[in-house]
Amino acid sequence: MKVDVFDISAKKVGTMELSDAVFGQEYNEPLVHQVVVAQMANKRQGNKSTLTRSEVRGGGIKPWRQKGTGRARQGSIRSPQWTGGGVVFAPKQRDFSQKINKKMKRAATVSALSAKVADNDFIVIKELELKEGKTRLMAAILKNFGIDTKVLLVVSGNDENILRASANIANLTVINADLVNVYDLAANAKCIATKDAVEAIEKAYCTEEEVVEQ
Repeated sequence: MKVDVFDISAKKVGTMELSDAVFGQEYNEPLVHQVVVAQMANKRQGNKSTLTRSEVRGGGIKPWRQKGTGRARQGSIRSPQWTGGGVVFAPKQRDFSQKINKKMKRAATVSALSAKVADNDFIVIKELELKEGKTRLMAAILKNFGIDTKVLLVVSGNDENILRASANIANLTVINADLVNVYDLAANAKCIATKDAVEAIEKAYCTEEEVVEQ
C-alpha cells in the first residue's frame, strides 16, 4: 500500500509504502468501541465519596418525643432531610478501570489506523519543523490541507515549537508516535503524521516476522 507524501504547503513530494500489517487491516468496530470505552473508563478517578446516615457523626438521641409537640416525628438529626444529615444512596469510592490485554489493544489500534487510511483521512508529511512557536504557522499548515475539522497530529519526538504553536488551536491534538491510541484516532476526523512518526508506528506495531516479510 502506497500513500502520497506532502510538504507543509500541501504539495506532493513523493510516496511512501505503508505496512499492510499496520495500515491495511479490516476495521473491527466492536473491538474499537470496547477499547475506547475502556480508555474512557480508565480516566475516571472514582474517588467521590459522601456519608450515609449511619456514617455521619452524632444524632444518637431522638430530637423530641414522638407525639404531642405538633411537629413532624423525627428519629435522628442525621436523617437525610436534616441539614448536616447523611446522603441517600451516597456515592462511594469505586474502581471504574477495565482491563484490555495487549493483543486487543494492538488489534484495535491497527484497526483504527487502517480505517483512517482506507477513508483517505490519513495524511503523511515529509517533515514538520517550525522556526517559531506561533499559532499562525500551525494554522496556516492546516489551512493548506483544507482541514477545518478535528485533527490528530502525530509527530516523532517532542518539539517545543510545535507544541506551543498547537496549544491555542481547539480542534488540533498533538501526540507523540509512541502514544498513538484508539481514542484519539476515533475522536478526530483526520490524522496527520510525519514520515518519521509513521516509521515509528510501524516499528512499534509490526512483529519481527512481519518486518522480515517486508
